[in-house]
Amino acid sequence: MAEPITEVTIVGGGTAGWLAALLLQSMVCDPKKPDRPIKITLIESPNINSVGVGEATVPGMPRTLRQAGISEKAFFKACNASFKLGVLFNDWNVDEKGKPFSFMNPFQDVPNISGREAGFYMLRYGADGRDFSQVFSPALDLFKASKGPRPLGRKEFDPTVGFAYHLDAGAFAKMLSEACVKRGANHVRDDVVDVEQDERGYISALQLAEGGRRPVQLVLDCTGFRGLIINKVLEEPFISYSKHLANDRALAVQLPHPPGGKIPSATQSTALGAGWVWRVPLYHRVGTGYVFSSAHRTDEEAKAEFLQHLGPQGEGAEPRVIPMRIGRTARAWVKNCVAVGLSSGFIEPLESTAIHTIDTTVRWLANFFPDQSFADPLRDRFNKLTTALYDEILDFIVVHYALGNRTDDPYWIDARNLELPDRLAENLALWRHNLPTHYDLDFDSFTSPSIYQVVMLGKRVYDMGFGAPEMVQNMTLNRRAWNEVLKNSKRNIGQMVKTFPDHRTLLTELRGELQPAERQPAFSGFGQQATVPLPGAKKVPVKVPEFVPSEKDSALL
Repeated sequence: MAEPITEVTIVGGGTAGWLAALLLQSMVCDPKKPDRPIKITLIESPNINSVGVGEATVPGMPRTLRQAGISEKAFFKACNASFKLGVLFNDWNVDEKGKPFSFMNPFQDVPNISGREAGFYMLRYGADGRDFSQVFSPALDLFKASKGPRPLGRKEFDPTVGFAYHLDAGAFAKMLSEACVKRGANHVRDDVVDVEQDERGYISALQLAEGGRRPVQLVLDCTGFRGLIINKVLEEPFISYSKHLANDRALAVQLPHPPGGKIPSATQSTALGAGWVWRVPLYHRVGTGYVFSSAHRTDEEAKAEFLQHLGPQGEGAEPRVIPMRIGRTARAWVKNCVAVGLSSGFIEPLESTAIHTIDTTVRWLANFFPDQSFADPLRDRFNKLTTALYDEILDFIVVHYALGNRTDDPYWIDARNLELPDRLAENLALWRHNLPTHYDLDFDSFTSPSIYQVVMLGKRVYDMGFGAPEMVQNMTLNRRAWNEVLKNSKRNIGQMVKTFPDHRTLLTELRGELQPAERQPAFSGFGQQATVPLPGAKKVPVKVPEFVPSEKDSALL
């Protein structure tokens, strides 16, 4: 019988290394099982700075904080966090007159109405000029009003409206490191100068600049784009996604909030001439940057364009250049080494997937945790899942470009004419005749039919001739049920916007800094039933859409 693993060695800190350590402590190193003592050692170079990705998250983060025993109050204060109700896409598509418009991708599933997805009703009847997401989610309206996702005085992690977080990535890694060390993790500040392999090619030891030789059992490579162990030592090939995605560089800068005191409650992605600009509002500052294609802009050209976009707020700013390695390592788990984070793979940060991939892959590792025999079936299944995860995210990111219709810059024409992944090409052919359904996705750990519907209808692609003319013409849809949903959602969202607190006020409360005079009356909530006559029946209750987040991690830096 093989010996159990008694120590996990993590090479590299930052969000990837410390989140991996925290999750393994929570899921594998169970203090209630003294027969399974597993030590976590994290080796972090004092001479290498973290890339700092991950300032926006997806809805799985509250679950991770709860599981790790980190209070929401401590998190908001330590990480200067704010709420993220979704991603607002500005100027990615244009209407029939060539005018750019915006749409929101919220953290909310598309509801069913009389057995059909709301998207079909939207195609048939429209929504009185509203963005599709406004039919079932308050995210866009709350964002426009700079409101938070829940009333004051609610318990931690309250899911009144679907949310994720914006956070200071450096402060987040620091908070995670402090929690891990407090729970017994061994933090080594040193440089790995050599890596030893045994006769099978497994990693047997690390040579540290100051600490000398350190034997290892299971190694997590969290060394970022360098892929120090997985790519350089084990020579696992990297599969580039450049034939599918054009962007390969980013500019990043931190700015103060503009005057006025408001903190937006969503991430913004604004299209520019050779890519897009992210804007992530934290409690104490704004993180922003330009993701672009080096085939269409030099660094200096991109910098000039970015600073012009920022206007007076960007005066004196010196954005740093971040080369991005877009794609994935062929196998994330090779021999006794598991790549986590950027060393495993990275797809441009359009839908905030960097931290999500770390969280998800470490959970899979915990599920398939090996002993020192490193059984092939465990490794093979883990690799199958991680490959599917990156390919799933690739499909979803590519669809944002493939369904674009801007013609004002060569970049946007080139970006939508790059090679489609096979799965997405097949689905796009299908979705000309039918909206995305749960039958269409082979793997959906991150995406869902709902999220594809939101993007496609938000982009108004069917209004611009994407779908077959007969797509909904002959479909029997209950117009009265749809009208009732529109009426109720407009009323309920309007009441939320009226009653919910200013986002900054809510954050101040969560940080424990709100003065009593600033408190507002509690919100009573929704959930009423509307009764609508349907053809061939007397009366059928129609549930007003509930504003609660999906359990699935649905979807910038």
